[in-house]
Amino acid sequence: MSIDLTSELTPLNIAVLTVSDTRGIDEDTSGQFLEDSVIEAGHRLVSRRIIPDDIYLVRALMSQWIADQQVHAVIITGGTGFNERDSTPEAVGPLLDKTIEGFGEEFRRLSASEIGTSTIQSRAFGGMANNTVIFCLPGSTGACRTGWNGILKAQLDSRHGPCNFSALVLRKPERAFSRTQEVIGYRAER
Repeated sequence: MSIDLTSELTPLNIAVLTVSDTRGIDEDTSGQFLEDSVIEAGHRLVSRRIIPDDIYLVRALMSQWIADQQVHAVIITGGTGFNERDSTPEAVGPLLDKTIEGFGEEFRRLSASEIGTSTIQSRAFGGMANNTVIFCLPGSTGACRTGWNGILKAQLDSRHGPCNFSALVLRKPERAFSRTQEVIGYRAER
C-alpha cells in the first residue's frame, strides 16, 4: 500500500471531461483541478472537454475516447447527483465492460468525513471499457480533490503497490490488435 519511489513512473494518457450545463472553461474549477493534478503527477493530458449534461453527447464522446488506443484513462466530473439533468451514470454505464465497485464505495467512505451523510447522494462510480479505465466523480472541486488525492493519484501510478490500473490499461494496443485479428480470422474462416 505504497508508492515505490525507486521505480520510474510510466505516464498514462488521460482525458478529463466536465459534464455541466452551466460551466465554461473559466468557471470549471473542478476540471482545472483535475488537469493540474494529472500533469503534476507526471501523466499526459490528452484532452479536456466540457459538454452539457446530455446522455447522448456524453456517450458519443466517451465512445470516441474508449475506442482511441491513445487514451488510457478518463476522469469525468459532474452529472453524478440526483438532479433532473444528472445523467453521467446513465450515459457511461452501458459502455462499460466491467465496473469497479470499490471505487464508488471508497469515494463515499472518504467523503463522509468531509460532508457526512450527504455522501449517499453521490453516484460516483468507475469501470473499464476496451482497457480504458473510467472514473466518474461529482462536479464539486472538493469532490474531485477527495477522489484524486484519496484514490486516483495512487491507482493511476504505475509504482503503486500491491496493484494499480496502470498495468491493465497499458496493455490496450496489444489487446485491441489481437482482438482485431480474431475477428478478421473468424470472418475469413466462414
